This record gives sequence, C-alpha cells and structure tokens, in this order.
Amino acid sequence: MVRVKPFAALRPPKGIVTEVAAPPYDVLNSEEAKKMAGEKSLLHITKPEIDFDPIAGEHEQRTYDRAVENFQAWQKKGWLVREDKEKYYVYAQTMGERTQYGIVLCAHTDDYAEGIIKKHELTRKDKEDDRMIHVRIQNANIEPVFFAFKDNAELGAIIAKTASGAPEYKFVDENNFTHTFWVIDDDAVNARITEIFTNDVDAFYVADGHHRTAAAARVGAEKRAQNPAHTGSEEYNYFMAVCFPQSQLAIIDYNRVVKDLNGLSTEDFFKALGEDFVVERKSEKAEIYKPAGLHNFSMYIEGVWYSLTAKPGRYDDSDPIGVLDVTILSNLVLDKILGIKDLRTSDRIDFVGGIRGLGELSRRVDSGEMKVAFALYPVSLQQLINIADTGNIMPPKTTWFEPKLRSGLAIHTLD
Repeated sequence: MVRVKPFAALRPPKGIVTEVAAPPYDVLNSEEAKKMAGEKSLLHITKPEIDFDPIAGEHEQRTYDRAVENFQAWQKKGWLVREDKEKYYVYAQTMGERTQYGIVLCAHTDDYAEGIIKKHELTRKDKEDDRMIHVRIQNANIEPVFFAFKDNAELGAIIAKTASGAPEYKFVDENNFTHTFWVIDDDAVNARITEIFTNDVDAFYVADGHHRTAAAARVGAEKRAQNPAHTGSEEYNYFMAVCFPQSQLAIIDYNRVVKDLNGLSTEDFFKALGEDFVVERKSEKAEIYKPAGLHNFSMYIEGVWYSLTAKPGRYDDSDPIGVLDVTILSNLVLDKILGIKDLRTSDRIDFVGGIRGLGELSRRVDSGEMKVAFALYPVSLQQLINIADTGNIMPPKTTWFEPKLRSGLAIHTLD
C-alpha cells in the first residue's frame, strides 16, 4: 500500500494567488515565461533565467543561484506563507464541461524505488539531473507531480464533501481553465485520509511528471546517505503530488507530423499504406476527420483528410504495448514506410498535443513545414494502468494530460 502524509505547505495569500501561481516550468519556453511573468510570479523561481537580460542559460550557476535567492525573497516578502500545521488539500481543475478533483499530499520516495509508485515512460538522465538540482538547491518540491490512483469510495466522499465548501482559491487561467483549491483543516479528516491511503490504495500511477518524481526520489536517497541518524520519517523522504481518482481523468490524443515521405512518391506511399491499412478518403481540409476508435487513424496529406484502419492480424492483441495505436503507427508507418527508427532522436518528426486541435496538424502541413500528419485515438487510463502494472513502458509521446497542474498553489519543503 502507498505511504502518504499531510504537509505544512508554503502557499500564497488568497489575495495574490493569481499573481503568484504559474504554468509548470516545462510548458513555456524562456521567452514565453519572460513575457508572462509579473513581479510576484513563481516563474521567477521555476525559470529564473528570465531575470537576466539577455535571458541566461537554464543550467548556468547564476541561474540556479537566482532561483534560491528568489525563493527566499518570496517568503520574506510574504508572497509565500507557511501553513500553521500539516494538512491535506483538494485541488480541482475544470476544462469545458469536465472537472477533475485531486488530493494534494506527500508521497514517499521509497514507494517509487519499490515500484509502488508506477511509471509508464522512460526518463532521460539529463532531465532528471536538472530537476534534481532544483530540488536540492531549494530543499523543496516547488512543483507537484501528477498521479492517478484506483477509485476509492470513501476518499471520493471526502473529496466531494470538501469541495462542497467555500474554496481557498478559485481563478481562471490564460487558457480559460478554472483552478479551485480547498484546505482541509479538520485533524480527524486528515488522519482518516492517511489511514485510507495506507490501508486501501495499493499503488500510485505517474500520469505527468516522471522526471520530477525520479528527481525527488534521488534527492531523498542522497539525503538519506548523508544522515547517519536516518529513521525514514524525515521530511526529505516525501515529495509533493496531486493524486486524482482514475475515473476523474481523461487522456488527450498526442499526434504526429512528419517532414517527408522518405523519398517515396505520394502514389507509392499510399500503395505501401494499403498493405496494412484500409485507406479511405474522407474530406477536404475544411472538414477535419477525427479517429473513430482504437486502431483507426486520421491522416492529412496534400489538402485531404483520410481514414486509416489497421487490418486484422497486423498487431498483437495479447501484447499490452503492441496493441497500442502509437505502437501500430510507429511499426507499420513511421518505421516500416517512412524509415523513422527512433522517435526520441529523429529530426524528421514532431509531436502535437491534442489540446491544440487537429487544425494544427493541417496548418503545419499546409504551410509546407511538414508533409503528412497523423492523429491518433487517445489512450485510456485503463490501458496506462495495465501497462504500468505489468512493468511495461509506453512508446515516447503517448499520453497528454490537460489541464496542467498550476504551480505555486502549494510548495513542500524538505525540512
């Protein structure tokens, strides 16, 4: 079962939360962050390179030093204030007609090391190293990770009861997503939340934040090695996460655009597709075609949308990875026909989150930047859980979660 605890968060006073809270560090590039960041914005802490003119390198020592200076300054100025005791929090995000409610808590680094916190993606050491430096120098988890867990009726009832009360924060961001945040002050309720997770929740699933999770675990191990009196209950053994019940979440499609046809003519490309797919012309660019279900893809090329349906026997239904649409597309089109062997390193392919709409795919092809685009039916949460439970790893760029967690609503310090 998972190990969790409440924590005494650093968080902004109610009146300035919209000035402090910011998108995650990896959603904006440095130039975008510099334009967005107001005086109190957390971006000065998560992307401190924006404080320099010209913008400094993200990995320069002066950038890391500025991050520490700004974090301390925000506390001295009262822009981040320490909670009076350890608490859990409920955080809701609304996008259109859908709202998802999660519990903000501290998870245990040992659960990651022991596979109780389950991953579905590989991480890159350079990105882990960068996030590890930020956790180490700040002695804090400035931004939360995003976990899912299997539904639990009693936790659901606690979340619902908490969300029926007046929120601490409620605001709409630049993407028209609503963020709502409640503080659980009742000691008995907080104690019960710990009991339920400890006794009834068998795993967390990393939805978004694999590198931050790995970095937090590495910092915990580092601090443990440096402490001869280590007991396992120290604050550095824990890191901040927002945990959502499985039924609350939806994965958005993550699509592909490719620069060329690997030397093939359009005619030969379609002929090659016909070996493994039923190809149907659907519409001109004004009428976008969306995938109708699993193993059906939409393709945009030369101003026309097509349906591609994988033929029976071209994929392995018994393989949790082989049956994924990202695997089918990668194996039968990107690799077999277009010669793209490694999605992580090829400069001939790019990835477009479904939040930007399929119109972004046709735009990039029509502009001449790309030759062909493919849209995929989104992976389900159950597929993600099945893959994580069997110890498998999804192909790159498979899942896209939206809305992103807003940074700065709560911060966890490691002391």
